[in-house]
Amino acid sequence: MPAFEEHHLLEISLAFQIYGEILHAEPCKIGHINETYIATYNQGGVPVRYIHQKINTTVFKDPDGVMNNVLRVTAHLRAKLQAAGAADITRRSLTVIPTRDGRPFHRTKTGECWRTFVFIEGLRTFEAVETAKQAFEAGRAFGEFQQLLVDLPGKRLVETIPHFHNTRRRFAALQKAAAEDRCNRAASAKAEIEFALTREKITGVILDALAKKKVPERITHNDTKFNNVMLDVKTGRACCVVDLDTVMPGCALYDFGDMVRTTTSPTLEDELDLSKVKMGMPMFQALARGYLEAAGSFLTKNERALIAFSGKLITFTIGLRFLTDYLNGDTYFRVHRSGHNLDRCRTQFKLVESIERQEEAMQKFVNGL
Repeated sequence: MPAFEEHHLLEISLAFQIYGEILHAEPCKIGHINETYIATYNQGGVPVRYIHQKINTTVFKDPDGVMNNVLRVTAHLRAKLQAAGAADITRRSLTVIPTRDGRPFHRTKTGECWRTFVFIEGLRTFEAVETAKQAFEAGRAFGEFQQLLVDLPGKRLVETIPHFHNTRRRFAALQKAAAEDRCNRAASAKAEIEFALTREKITGVILDALAKKKVPERITHNDTKFNNVMLDVKTGRACCVVDLDTVMPGCALYDFGDMVRTTTSPTLEDELDLSKVKMGMPMFQALARGYLEAAGSFLTKNERALIAFSGKLITFTIGLRFLTDYLNGDTYFRVHRSGHNLDRCRTQFKLVESIERQEEAMQKFVNGL
């Protein structure tokens, strides 16, 4: 790590209620949004690790709202687990380390917002699903997460990114980006733009169901990528759901749909060989079984009826977002190569096609559970 970053992290570490000296830190290359480091401290002669993370305030414009949500949700999760007599609670929910003045995050003199979590040992994440057992565990973990938050008391959570899964707005943003073509990239994405424009009719299905109260608003994670579930390295069992910045009011179907997007294809989100991208029915079946095992007790008939469709819709929506960001000059998602967001978009749209071919069989399986 460059000397500047080490010195900066040393200053950041002093702001939090961590008693010991920081020994070293290393970047953790996860996610597209926030800047994350794993830091090791000497605490009484024992090495202890923490997560230091800089909140991306360009994306999350209300860090107070984000962290208030995170504190409420993690406190409720711990309370519910304790009431159920669960073991290993500190490995099943994130623990926020407060600053020395008791705040949930530290704001530097330059306006950076930093927060700290306890590092959970013995768990790991995977960028892509490898087995049906992992798919089952991911479904169960996010289903349980939703189930535990059904009775969260108090006022409505803050919408940390308003209209986050509003596919109509994402579609309109793509139309605008393609028409303006500020970066002269539309020609290189002509096929992808046409693919998107021919599917406008699906953009309002869940939005209309929510507006008409045919499906209920719930507290949802809203970013249920497979790598946001931490699995025990010994047992393979899902233990902790992470990346809680987008936990807010939403639709259970959006969460399940993003699980389909990231858990049923054996490829990374930016796979270049599109022949490898396909929705695997065994993975979907394992995912659905795990999810409904945990969430089936509270889902309504109308929610169940849209489960397969949700996978198609959210995959399409994320593809729209990647394509729009590509056309706008890569201003939202972090990119690591030229055309990275266009590659991501192509992967999503190829998966949409695969889901379209199997959607009827997917829903038939769900109906039988």
